[in-house]
Amino acid sequence: QVQGCATSTPPTSKMSAKGAKIFKTKCSACHTLNEGGNSKQGPNLHGIFGAKAGSVKTYDYSGAFKNADITWDEDAINQWLKVPKKFVKGTKMIFAGIKKDKERAELIDYLKSATA
Repeated sequence: QVQGCATSTPPTSKMSAKGAKIFKTKCSACHTLNEGGNSKQGPNLHGIFGAKAGSVKTYDYSGAFKNADITWDEDAINQWLKVPKKFVKGTKMIFAGIKKDKERAELIDYLKSATA
């Protein structure tokens, strides 16, 4: 394993293989997935499903996230990935979002296995 690289469980379906590619190209510069992985420009995402927004202890969240009353489930992650700045107003995340429903679904499918 290379230090700082996003690592995860191998994709279990064609859809999550596509999601892995989406994660690599759109997310891995700022996020890691492995348990105990470092936070980068964004927090480590291991265990995100069912977690409260702003709960990674090793990451310095914006005030918007510290005060957000969000529990990450498929619906919340889908809304977040679509337009982050509208879902949590005041976020410091500079990502514009993923407009295509299918791409978001593929990424979420991948994240479900890769962050468990």
